Amino acid sequence: MFDHFIQKLQNDTFLTLETTPKHSATFAPVVERIKELGLHKKVDGFSVTDSPLAKMKYSAFFASLMLQQRFKKPALATVSMRDRNKIALQSALLGANEFDIRAILALTGDPASMSDQPGAKGVFEGNSTLLLDIIKCFNGGIDYAGKPLEVRPQPIFPFAVSNAFAKNPRNLQKKLRLKLEHDAMAIITQPVYSTENASMLLELFEKAKVEVGSKAKDAQLILGFFPITKLRTAQFLTAHVPGVEVPKEWHEKLYEAKNVSDEAQEKVGKEMSGTLLSALYEMHPKIHVMAANNFMLAREMIDLVR
Repeated sequence: MFDHFIQKLQNDTFLTLETTPKHSATFAPVVERIKELGLHKKVDGFSVTDSPLAKMKYSAFFASLMLQQRFKKPALATVSMRDRNKIALQSALLGANEFDIRAILALTGDPASMSDQPGAKGVFEGNSTLLLDIIKCFNGGIDYAGKPLEVRPQPIFPFAVSNAFAKNPRNLQKKLRLKLEHDAMAIITQPVYSTENASMLLELFEKAKVEVGSKAKDAQLILGFFPITKLRTAQFLTAHVPGVEVPKEWHEKLYEAKNVSDEAQEKVGKEMSGTLLSALYEMHPKIHVMAANNFMLAREMIDLVR
């Protein structure tokens, strides 16, 4: 399963779909919806979020396990540094490893101050590079303290994330280089909303790879894609999500369409999003689709390229 996944990542087209567990004791409805729409046949794998915005949700590890067992395709289990110290991080990774949860998306995490849980405090013993270092140790057969593990874990595949936009591109390049220096095999960007933005990211990524040297030669950049069908979504992303730039043109066209009708707004949004995805896929066919569990919309977009 993972051999094919990594081969696709490094040498072929690559398309993954984000899933977001709910504030619920079951993840099964999400799995069933993916099955119902046939999305598992159209993607190379999945990702699972880890209580984004510090809002408590169903476990990313168990959700990943359900996806993998049902669809026989890898799931990237997101792991946030917000909620676990080094002991808990390593313990969770070891347990997940035995159940073949071995693609890990390392994330620093949103601040605990955003949480819906009273008095919740963030752990943050380090940022996402600490988790990448722990994975490197495990892949070498030792724990973070350097102690040999009684049974060596199966190989773990470390992924990381990056902003899609920065006023100073050099700062973005430095952050890409840092993730590559800590052995991230792929970096998924925040949503991209223009081919110019995508071109900049690809150029910065290649420069970062050169700076890191031979150990990053097989590393890949995966462009994030989030379809926008409402003006308020564009406004939210622009105002509240760091590292994302939604072009002014998108705001203007959605505003004009919204003044006509909600249906017109949705139609314009889908047209712009679909055109963008097709262009991104032609430019760099390694895409991570995010749609906030709107899997019908995700399928409409994915059907344009697969």
